[in-house]
Amino acid sequence: MDPERLRLQEAASGKRAWKRWGPYLSERQWGTVREDYSPGGDAWGCVTHDMARSHAYVWGEDGIAGFSDQRARVCLGLALWNEHDPILKERLFGLTNDEGNHGEDVKELYYYLDATPTHSYLKMLYKYPQREFPYSELVSESRRRSRDEPEFEILDTKAFQHDRYFDVVVEYAKADANDVLMLVTAYNRGPDSAPLRILPHVWLRDTWSGGTSTTRKPQLGMADEGHVAIDCPRVGKFGWQLEGTPEYLFCENATNPHGFSALTDDSGYYKDGVNNYVVQGDRDAVNPAKKGTKAAAHYRFRVPAGGSVKVRLRLSNTVTKNAFKDFDKIVQKRRREADEFYAVLQSDIKDADARAIQRQAFAGLIWSKQFYGYKVQQWLDGDLKNPDPPEQRQSGRNSQWKHLNNADIISMPDKWEYPWYASWDLAFHCLPLAMIDPEFAKHQLDLITREWYMHPNGQLPAYEWDFGDVNPPVHAWATWRVYEIDRKHHGKKDRAFLERVFHKLLLNFTWWVNRKDEQGRNVFQGGFLGLDNIGVFDRSAPVNGGHVDQADGTSWMAMYSLNMLRIALELATENPVYEDIATKFFEHFLYIAAAMNDVGGTGVGLWDEADGFYYDVLHLSSGEMLPMKVRSLVGLTPLFAVETIEPETLKKLPNFRRRLEWFLKNRPDLANLVSHWREPGRGDRRLLSLLRGHRMKCLLEKMLDESEFLSDYGVRSLSRYHKEHPYTVLKDGKSIPGLGDDNTVDYVPAESNSPMFGGNSNWRGPVWFPMNFLLIESLQKFHHYYGDDFQVECPTGSGVFVTIQEAADEISRRLSKLFLKDAAGRRPVFGDCGRAQNDPHFRDHLLFYEYFDGDTGRGVGASHQTGWTALIAKLLQPRG
Repeated sequence: MDPERLRLQEAASGKRAWKRWGPYLSERQWGTVREDYSPGGDAWGCVTHDMARSHAYVWGEDGIAGFSDQRARVCLGLALWNEHDPILKERLFGLTNDEGNHGEDVKELYYYLDATPTHSYLKMLYKYPQREFPYSELVSESRRRSRDEPEFEILDTKAFQHDRYFDVVVEYAKADANDVLMLVTAYNRGPDSAPLRILPHVWLRDTWSGGTSTTRKPQLGMADEGHVAIDCPRVGKFGWQLEGTPEYLFCENATNPHGFSALTDDSGYYKDGVNNYVVQGDRDAVNPAKKGTKAAAHYRFRVPAGGSVKVRLRLSNTVTKNAFKDFDKIVQKRRREADEFYAVLQSDIKDADARAIQRQAFAGLIWSKQFYGYKVQQWLDGDLKNPDPPEQRQSGRNSQWKHLNNADIISMPDKWEYPWYASWDLAFHCLPLAMIDPEFAKHQLDLITREWYMHPNGQLPAYEWDFGDVNPPVHAWATWRVYEIDRKHHGKKDRAFLERVFHKLLLNFTWWVNRKDEQGRNVFQGGFLGLDNIGVFDRSAPVNGGHVDQADGTSWMAMYSLNMLRIALELATENPVYEDIATKFFEHFLYIAAAMNDVGGTGVGLWDEADGFYYDVLHLSSGEMLPMKVRSLVGLTPLFAVETIEPETLKKLPNFRRRLEWFLKNRPDLANLVSHWREPGRGDRRLLSLLRGHRMKCLLEKMLDESEFLSDYGVRSLSRYHKEHPYTVLKDGKSIPGLGDDNTVDYVPAESNSPMFGGNSNWRGPVWFPMNFLLIESLQKFHHYYGDDFQVECPTGSGVFVTIQEAADEISRRLSKLFLKDAAGRRPVFGDCGRAQNDPHFRDHLLFYEYFDGDTGRGVGASHQTGWTALIAKLLQPRG
């Protein structure tokens, strides 16, 4: 067994706390809901980027290449100064929601290059301009641009002109569970020598001034032996040792009251002390006694053209005189061990480029683990550190989630644009995470269902901007898939995990049934369900006395029923009690399937036979029902609801089999919704699906049509049909009162031209990894039932007929093309960015965007969302 897998075993068994320290710091704590104590709920304006250097946070910390213990009490990070910027580069800069023409967006260049699951080795790259960072230009030009123009990026400025920048590589290597090495290497890519200040930081998260801490205040101080002594009651005593003779600077991790009129304490050395000392020359900003709760080591370099400089430091609970004697050997050893770890996983991937892509996808997932602290009751009530919150807070954002008490390491969509968890994003993260660390993946799925996360009514939290919003119910699907991956990984079944999560999901399923099918018709609403600008109006908003029956909301619940059925059948093989529960979900699925064909006995269903597609149906206050004929992912989600039941399973579960056969015999109206295939010598294999052969072929005909959904890079979220045929929701040729003025959908392959969801609605018709992944898995299940005899034309109109499995493989291949180099060495994800495509210092460093242009494959939306886009790691892994 290689060393990293041994460390994973030791961490899982509790033998050694290899995961106690990790890349747990956010890249943006400013502008978050947690730090918002404003009267109107203006999170972006309450603590801005400009304020962040002087304002101490309440709930977390942020930094470049951040590293900390599991509660982010002791934090490591990196600050830089090129002697031109007006401030230290301590944190990553980006636009707030209303500053950009397509929403919030980080305006920096950085890449996660490598990582192991225990964080025994981590590597990232930050590109730092040698000229003044263009803060104001990025804001002003982004504000000037319209929605029809592309985002203004830092490479569009002169910041990197003539290669005048530093490549700053940060590596962490663990000598032991409580012995962390940090190596900073700065390369001058420019034609001339240039000054660079490197300031590694160590600081303590403020857990003492809010009035809730019961322990003494932690401290940093200069020890006689020449290192920084760290005394943190909840973490222990550590030493921070640095090579050479840097200048040590100390201040407090406390808000500077100057400019913050609501705060009155006007004494001490504040959070911006290091910045003010280095940049402004204010010698009184740092503590001459060399103690405090924030410290930096100040290194001054002039880096020659084409040359490099290094800074070595070590954080350990054991201080030694020869801390750097074995430093380089340890770092090199951890690099080799990371190679060994991934060599085992990637042994069947022959293409070197594919291996590199997969490894960077895993690195992004690991680097995006974050400490997330948020106690909603305390946030609502306020604390001693901040002014009393306004009265309206008690009935405002998240006020119905007072039970929520989070202080955990959670897999985030990314560390800047989404420095918070989202329940359905997290479900997708867990599949690639399970490939490298099944225990962590299982823990994440379990965590989100715990009582301090899940609402007492059974709802899963959506995201901190509005925990009460509704995400698609994919948790059961992810739980089953991670269970299977873990079984293959360890050779045994973790039934305790499966059963524990299943019990909580019973509550969540009931919440869906009670809250999102209020009329009891087995047709569901759900609201926007993560699909932002895909519709003609905001489906979460009231509809003038009416409502929307959602094809996707109903399909998600059909899928949820089948996922729960699958889990119940597995649990029933050892405990017959679960056979009754399996029967319940079998019947619930059939009722949903029937309701999609006939909503509430009206004779109107969600399927349009003439178009061969599923649509949402708008119920008007007059009682009229109006199909909203938008060809989007909404109409493809019925493909997700598919499951096969093997004859071997039915033989093991006689009670379930008898109930199933009784139900099919006595409810012939529902029996025809279940396909079955007689295999000689084996018995009946059952197919449970919202789609029989005809409807499935109709959907696949459109999905695999390159003039509709199928792009060169996967399945679009909106059909190109609407490029020539925009859809406007009308009744008798007139607009419908109460729906607003602009209710038209036309095909836009990337950034949205609709302001429907505010500044961050930056997409409409692009390729979307999680939905594509679910489509691929559904096609694989259909093929498992139908076999090679059932063929479809792919692409539609090509005259080429393939099996359903081959169609799934084709979608997977097209998705992989987003990142893989083509024959000319170009990666579609980089679009027309010549530097990213051609520069040897850029072209192999990948960004895993939130979405991808439906025509060109260019990355769209959040640039570092190695959350659900890390599913590329699963697709690149050969099947079998």
